[in-house]
Amino acid sequence: MTNLPDVVLWSIPAFVLLTVVEMVSYRLRPDEDAAGYGAKDTATSLTMGLGSLVFDLLWKVPIVAVYTAVYELTPLRVPVLWWTVLPMLLAQDFFYYWSHRGHHVVRVLWACHVVHHSSRRFNFTTALRQPWTTWTVWPFYLPMVALGVHPAAVAFCSSTNLVYQFWVHTERVGKLPRPFEYVLNTPSHHRVHHASQGGYLDRNFGGILIVWDRLFGSFVVEAERPVYGLTKDIDTYNPLRVATHEYAAIARDVRAATTWRERAGRVFRGPGWQPVPAPPPPPGPPASREDAPTASPLTQGRTA
Repeated sequence: MTNLPDVVLWSIPAFVLLTVVEMVSYRLRPDEDAAGYGAKDTATSLTMGLGSLVFDLLWKVPIVAVYTAVYELTPLRVPVLWWTVLPMLLAQDFFYYWSHRGHHVVRVLWACHVVHHSSRRFNFTTALRQPWTTWTVWPFYLPMVALGVHPAAVAFCSSTNLVYQFWVHTERVGKLPRPFEYVLNTPSHHRVHHASQGGYLDRNFGGILIVWDRLFGSFVVEAERPVYGLTKDIDTYNPLRVATHEYAAIARDVRAATTWRERAGRVFRGPGWQPVPAPPPPPGPPASREDAPTASPLTQGRTA
């Protein structure tokens, strides 16, 4: 198989350069309405990004083992050639859309992805605020491996998708010409995705392309200025808490649950799911005159 470049590694100089340029732009032309940069927030995002690189190495061992086993079992083979890379990128972007959407609507998956949404700012370092528990992502790409795409090619496509999304994490780029906005994920679309307003929640899941959102009903155009962060912000810059706070919340809710149905809902339903309280028992029929209790012989004739 053709050796594929490590696109994330090769992109690090560009990440650093763009971040510096964005920081300088806020110094030279401040925007009071923009979230901008904060020292503690930036440090947390960078720490989460570095930590994700370390933990991803650990998760790669079992994931590569599963992918390799599936690849060896399937009789299909997709060669890695110049004309097959584009269809593979398209397929990976399609499965990324469903992975991303799933990580917003299933709470145990959201516990992983919530890390990326935990900042109240929106800048290039926000793109680096990555989770440490990406073991929840790999099942969504098994169909590609089962169809004969080599695991290394899946990794290459995923890395390319990740690198593309770096530049959409900015408030310094407005809306692009309509053809680009219609097809591609852009800063405008991704600002909506990171917003915490009700009308913007769980929208614009696309990685490289926004057409999946248009096709599957999850697209919203940017109108009012986004407010970034979570519907309930965690108010911490502690990387360990940022990485684990939702898992801890799930554990608390499961311990407090009174039924197995509620326990399952706390894990597998949406992040905001609440059990429906049992309705009160219907009132019984009114007592008839014959059913009314009669006075005891011992109390008959007594006055109050």
